[in-house]
Amino acid sequence: MLIKKRVGQLVKKYNTNDPIKLAEELGIKVEYEPLGTILGYYSKSHRIKVIHINESASSEKQIFICSHELGHAVLHPNVNTPFLKANTLFSTDKIEQEANEFAIELMLSKDVVSPITLDEAIEVYGIPRQHLYKKIYV
Repeated sequence: MLIKKRVGQLVKKYNTNDPIKLAEELGIKVEYEPLGTILGYYSKSHRIKVIHINESASSEKQIFICSHELGHAVLHPNVNTPFLKANTLFSTDKIEQEANEFAIELMLSKDVVSPITLDEAIEVYGIPRQHLYKKIYV
């Protein structure tokens, strides 16, 4: 419920659910880069927040990637998940689930955009099916 409330506050305050516009409003730089098989990641260095997005992903998938990484920036601003995965035994599952929940709440926000179908959400935007179903049936 906390994530849904946080997304609602952001959408209401900035009158948009566009993750790129929200990132700009929040002072987070968005960069498109050749990332190979990595879809995207969030980094913070010297108080500079950056969302890195794979330039090879479709524009629709880039929206989901940006929404997911924005979730990390908003919910976990000081957590370096790539470092945790590579160098510790700390499970990042909960952090990733929360970022997915943030992205889904943002993308499916009824306050600003016209709704998308479940098929579009899964096939076009790349939202994980299990997370969508969890949102719908809970």
